[in-house]
Amino acid sequence: MDKGFKWASIIAAILGALVAAYLFVLKLTSITALCLNSGDCATVNASRYSEIFGIPVSLLGLLAYLAIIGIHALKTRSRFFEQNGNLLVFGLSLAGVVFSAYLTYISKYVINAVCPFCVASAIFITIIFVLSIVRLMGQTEL
Repeated sequence: MDKGFKWASIIAAILGALVAAYLFVLKLTSITALCLNSGDCATVNASRYSEIFGIPVSLLGLLAYLAIIGIHALKTRSRFFEQNGNLLVFGLSLAGVVFSAYLTYISKYVINAVCPFCVASAIFITIIFVLSIVRLMGQTEL
């Protein structure tokens, strides 16, 4: 059962990384046609909230998804990651969910525009978070 949760988490992280990479390319190029006729996507991606200290939020998301994939890959190769991998994925995904919730609020109520790709990323990180909780609960005896 744990393998199924692990692979579901990896697949969600891969999909999240693809979405984040797409948004990062959009941020770098500012080609609104990449928004696939979703003007709100361009509005959100051009807002001042799309960067933190000059670093695109999409790059931060991409790095987080890649870190989650890396942790899963290292669990079979490193005792540290074998013992702490689930907790690390939990921590990264918790931070991602909290940050996604903040960005979703900003998007909806401050910018007044919703980017469907950002919503997809929020869904993927939430899936990873839920799976990480299930995996952590499976590690402890109740």
